[in-house]
Amino acid sequence: MINQSSPVGFILLGFCEHPALERILFVVVLTFYLLTLVGNTLIILLSVLDPRLHSPMYFFLSNLSFLDLCFTTSCVPQMLVNLWGPKKTISFLGCSVQLFIFLSLGTTECILLTVMAFDRYVAVCQPLHYATIIHPRLCWQLASVAWVIGLVESLVQTPSTLRLPFCPHRQVDDFVCEVPALIRLSCGDTSYNEIQMAVASVFILVVPLSLILVSYGAIARAVLRINSAKGRRKAFGTCSSHLTVVTLFYSSVIAVYLQPKNPYAQEKGKFFGLFYAVGTPSLNPLIYTLRNKEVTRALRRLLGKEMEITQS
Repeated sequence: MINQSSPVGFILLGFCEHPALERILFVVVLTFYLLTLVGNTLIILLSVLDPRLHSPMYFFLSNLSFLDLCFTTSCVPQMLVNLWGPKKTISFLGCSVQLFIFLSLGTTECILLTVMAFDRYVAVCQPLHYATIIHPRLCWQLASVAWVIGLVESLVQTPSTLRLPFCPHRQVDDFVCEVPALIRLSCGDTSYNEIQMAVASVFILVVPLSLILVSYGAIARAVLRINSAKGRRKAFGTCSSHLTVVTLFYSSVIAVYLQPKNPYAQEKGKFFGLFYAVGTPSLNPLIYTLRNKEVTRALRRLLGKEMEITQS
């Protein structure tokens, strides 16, 4: 058995039974990772450098972009190594660090998306009081709460997962060290860990998602009360990007952490896990850039300044 004191690592199987698919996935993952680095770094730079984006919405968006950068970097380099060659191993320490960061940042993103929904709710439903309610100090407090909750969740769940009595074959049927995959690797009683994961899923997934849906229900009612079609389009436009991101992220995470116990669901879960670890962080900047005129204008202003500097 392997426990937290064991120097022996794990074998991340991924899709090792399909070598041709792994080579294709290597190209796909590398492409999406580069898009993640470029897109999220650009969002952060725009939010910092452009004074017109110094607002709560873009403060939270830059937090989301920084989180996505850290989230993908915690797993993609190891994933690329495993996809490219026959070596699929990861050290026990590496797996522990990956699990801790993955849990912490994944939880933080769930809470941060809820905070961003609250921001959109106040912007649409309480526009006259928006500046008074969503002030800079509250923005920092809400962002800090999201990061602290993520840290606490990981500090609680990571040690109990790593203390499981793992089977001698050490084969993790996944691309990364995640809680569901490590629980499946255990040869001992996992009842406590399964209950812990279920409770965590309720508080970290179900409750935040419910709050987001309640917020958007109130937003929808407020938008329908707007008389002009232009006003309704503008109000909906401020929320559509966030709602798209929420849909992509939560649907894939729920598919991984709340999946039924059968081989077919487990195989699908690997694809969903790959999507929320690699796909959503690269798509978020595109969604906000393409759907948000302010971000597009800020990008043009930044590129325009750079061209002026180059020409001079």
